[in-house]
Amino acid sequence: MKFKNRRRWGIVRDYVVGWTIAFLILSVVRGAGTIEQGAVQFEFPVTMYISMVFGVLFGVISGYAQIWTEERLYRRVSIQKLLLLRLSIAVLFVFTIILVAYAMVRVLFAIEINLIPFIFEPGSFAIYSYIVGVDTFMFTLRQVNLFLGENNLWKFLMGKFYTPREEERIFMFLDLQSSTQHAEQLGHIRYSMMIQDCFNDLGVVVENEAEIYQYVGDEVILTWKLKNGIRNQNCLNAYYNFKGQLLKKESYYQEKYQRLPFFKAGMHSGIVTVTEVGKYKREIAYHGDTINTAARIQGKCNELGAELLISEELKNQLEADHFSYDALGHIPLKGKAQDVLVHAVQENSSKTTFKS
Repeated sequence: MKFKNRRRWGIVRDYVVGWTIAFLILSVVRGAGTIEQGAVQFEFPVTMYISMVFGVLFGVISGYAQIWTEERLYRRVSIQKLLLLRLSIAVLFVFTIILVAYAMVRVLFAIEINLIPFIFEPGSFAIYSYIVGVDTFMFTLRQVNLFLGENNLWKFLMGKFYTPREEERIFMFLDLQSSTQHAEQLGHIRYSMMIQDCFNDLGVVVENEAEIYQYVGDEVILTWKLKNGIRNQNCLNAYYNFKGQLLKKESYYQEKYQRLPFFKAGMHSGIVTVTEVGKYKREIAYHGDTINTAARIQGKCNELGAELLISEELKNQLEADHFSYDALGHIPLKGKAQDVLVHAVQENSSKTTFKS
């Protein structure tokens, strides 16, 4: 199963679990030891069963709605408009729940009641407000999760980053070629718009299990846990998938900016520490020589005429399939006592060349 499909399944799973819990809580609050005032009465065990059915149904619907908005709309509309869209979807949820519940009441439980009185049953609007609130809450949690990085929210809440701990990771530094020239020719606004478009297109790297660690000006830092990065050569494929995405949209970039952006990259693997930093603005941070070395390697791309450079240490952990490696010798890196052996990477099927 591709990582993209696993990611989608994870989103749907989270929404199914969230909606199921929400409906079960609603059933307990409204059904345990209380008597409904409306014409429709259910035994408490029945409401629990209905809650689980609705939890799965609306979890799937809500999850796929979230996937659609992330993959289709995030680069086009603001967060305010996305929130309004989710509220609109929540209202549709409410009407769908009403219709499904009404059908269940009439067909499964043989309760004779018209639709309009059913909609305005005592206490119904409290349920409707609850559903809209749950959907808004889950949407907000998803945004926080995206802000912190995929799957980091739960770890953050559990305090797993409070105390520094070691991880073996791969880091890639991606830097826009000729950024100063682009900025001078385009102006600050159009240059920023181009960077925004590039980083939106960078979203393709999630298919290679990449985690986007930081955006720094026109540079972005990607990272993988070591086993995820070397699996299927994800760390190398991520670079060429991003490069391919830019090439596919060449006509768009040429029309809008009169140029095709090109990024060079450097990679290294090793031990780093990960921890939570900051008091009033918290974030998850990685520290260690591995990151510094990856940055220094990327800085040698222009000098060595290579688009992608990796360290000998990382090269030895990767397979040669689909890629070729050209040893460029030991080079001195600023801040390193010993020289580092680096390799230029070429995609065997690629016909593109480095643009100096």
